Amino acid sequence: MWTHAAWAGLWGGLLALERNAFLQAMFSRPLVAAVGTGLLLEDVHSGLFVGLFFELFHLGGASLGGARPDYEMLPAVTATAASAAMANASGSTGTPALWTLGILLFAPMGPFGAWLERRLDLRAARYQKRATASAETGHLQRAARQNLRAMWPHFVGFGLLCAGACLLGYALGPVEQKVPLPVVRGLAWAYPALASVAAAVAVRGSRARAAPQLALGGAALVTVAAAMVALWGNP
Repeated sequence: MWTHAAWAGLWGGLLALERNAFLQAMFSRPLVAAVGTGLLLEDVHSGLFVGLFFELFHLGGASLGGARPDYEMLPAVTATAASAAMANASGSTGTPALWTLGILLFAPMGPFGAWLERRLDLRAARYQKRATASAETGHLQRAARQNLRAMWPHFVGFGLLCAGACLLGYALGPVEQKVPLPVVRGLAWAYPALASVAAAVAVRGSRARAAPQLALGGAALVTVAAAMVALWGNP
């Protein structure tokens, strides 16, 4: 448990820096970030399916240059960490019910992460001015220290949130096993519904001329398919 929490925290902290402090190679995109979390927590399936939902949901936003959409990395990593931890705690692999639970619990971390990033960026701006002044006077080592001081709160803050989500997942694992079976089935069937909503949001964000019709058609197709599978599975 503690090893997984440490890996989740380290991964989340590094992605917080990669998102806007250095590199910006899109590793912090939800699908990549979530699959990486799943690999570290030994549950790739949870990373793939949770990351797929958040990638579709945030497909229209990217953190490039001055763009500041919702913090898409944080909900993807925390939801995956919690889902994988619940699966590990129960001795099984990830299930649609656990993915749904993780998504519902940590989807609000997107707006919260954006708010926290803005607060930390205000602090970092002060150190950036000091680093620029130090570099202009030839004090390069001092400038480097100022840059590090500007970045470490992002690493620590978001890393702790990701580690905390993993620990919460382990705490919820025994509780989830006591949930009535009809509720578990409902959560499992909620995953394709959430995925269809995310796909509709992605299509709507594409700004294509027929985007509303495509979104409606895709959601209807998923609903019909889910209903047919449910009927066949319960004759």
